[in-house]
Amino acid sequence: MTTLKRNTDFRRLYARGTSYANPALVTYFMRNRAGICRIGITTSKKIGNAVERNRSRRLIRAAFQNVYREYEESLNGYDIVFVARGRTRHRKSYDLEKIMVEHLRKGGILPEQKG
Repeated sequence: MTTLKRNTDFRRLYARGTSYANPALVTYFMRNRAGICRIGITTSKKIGNAVERNRSRRLIRAAFQNVYREYEESLNGYDIVFVARGRTRHRKSYDLEKIMVEHLRKGGILPEQKG
């Protein structure tokens, strides 16, 4: 797993990627040719001051690490961008983890839940 850093990668995902939204998080994703999972996290100034934006990024990163640990083989080959929203900073990382899994299941990346 690596990170997306180039603006062109983010813009490509926003324009052509599949997206799912929640009051706490927006997820964009699409396949890549690299064969590895690359993620990016965006927080705008609407979220709050620098402390709140950094907290939001930390929460998203921690939640995705747990998701990636569990579903690594399914996530490889995708670029994913998470966009923090105003409610992100008030959530716990396990809440964000559930939202991420829900979005990735809707998009067909992760297998449907058994049971």
